[in-house]
Amino acid sequence: MMDHRKLYDGTFKAKVVFKSLKNEKTIAELASEFCIHSNQITQWRKEAIEELPAIFSAKQAKKDKAYGEEREELLKQIGQLKVVLEWFKKNRGFSSPGEEGGCRREQ
Repeated sequence: MMDHRKLYDGTFKAKVVFKSLKNEKTIAELASEFCIHSNQITQWRKEAIEELPAIFSAKQAKKDKAYGEEREELLKQIGQLKVVLEWFKKNRGFSSPGEEGGCRREQ
């Protein structure tokens, strides 16, 4: 004989866990309301509570990673612009005001 297990999606599990965390009903009342065993609710609740810190840590890590990637891209662009500026200074006779060798207006 084959054992058929019920599979519950994440939305259903979250709904059950959320209701259990609200403490408005007992685990036994929730088990009868959702037609699942009380041990299953207890297990899902325990898993959810253990995973909560990781959810918030993951968000911060994602923000930190995005910040680091953006910073690296900006530093790369700054470096490229410096190279282009130096090339123009060498090859086009471009100079800032007050520097020698630049274009001057004759009087």
